[in-house]
Amino acid sequence: MSAPHVAILMAVRNGARHLPAQLDSIAGQEHTNWTLIVSDDGSRDGSSEIISGFAQRGHRVICLDGPQQGAGANFLSLVRRMQGHVPATSWLAFADQDDVWLPDRLSRGITALEGIAGPALYCSRTWITDERLEHRRISLPRPRALGFRNALVQNVAAGNTILLNPAGSRLASAAAPEAGRVIMHDWWIYQLMSGAGAQLMHDDRPSLLYRQHASNEIGANDGAGAKLSRLGQLLAGHYRQWNGVNVVALSASAHRLTPENRALLSGFAAVRRAPFWRRPGALWRLGLYRQSRASTAALWLAAMLGRL
Repeated sequence: MSAPHVAILMAVRNGARHLPAQLDSIAGQEHTNWTLIVSDDGSRDGSSEIISGFAQRGHRVICLDGPQQGAGANFLSLVRRMQGHVPATSWLAFADQDDVWLPDRLSRGITALEGIAGPALYCSRTWITDERLEHRRISLPRPRALGFRNALVQNVAAGNTILLNPAGSRLASAAAPEAGRVIMHDWWIYQLMSGAGAQLMHDDRPSLLYRQHASNEIGANDGAGAKLSRLGQLLAGHYRQWNGVNVVALSASAHRLTPENRALLSGFAAVRRAPFWRRPGALWRLGLYRQSRASTAALWLAAMLGRL
């Protein structure tokens, strides 16, 4: 049997400084049957020339113009447009422009999901590094099971590590035109896949070097400063805004969710509208959770303050 084909989706904007290292790491993958689909959000730093040079070295590359509405919208646009550019049986991976993949980034995920007929998602931990790819530290563990009750309130599937099998890829491609706006493409993917009953696998071994620098759109959320920043965003109402956008996007694809998870989505939307005195009992009945006790406590605080 031939090796499965992987569509690698990369959103690019002014990434020339780090693109060569990432492209070299993709070229160095143990799994060699892939096509790189790049959506450039109006780069002015030579990114397009670097990608063209990569293609001229014999690599399979498709270049598209991005919507210029941010990284999340750019990635989602790639999911919407990938069909027609790659085989319908393609697996689906996402690549950030500034990471460096370990050689088994694709092959390990394919091995993990091989033989699963229905939708399935693989993701992993990462090595968080500085801009020079030095001072490695491993990303946070995921001690609790991945699932829709977690996905509704927390994104733990790092987009740069996600791999979807063909059924998962087709599900994402079919749902993407329904979604409208999303906060982060990887959070939407995690919610959609878990909501639809996909098999979810989180690998405790890192699959790439996650480069941190001043231009990161999201960045790692593992330090005390980052956690305080997220708490500040919660108190300022950003978390509630994000959840509102997520509920709208998921509701548009509610027919793709399992009956149980459609009910959970409806219940979550209801808790967000409920008066103060009804929120604790309603939240308890839903059984929503985050990965750590402190993070779950923040979830309850958000609910009590009307910031859910």
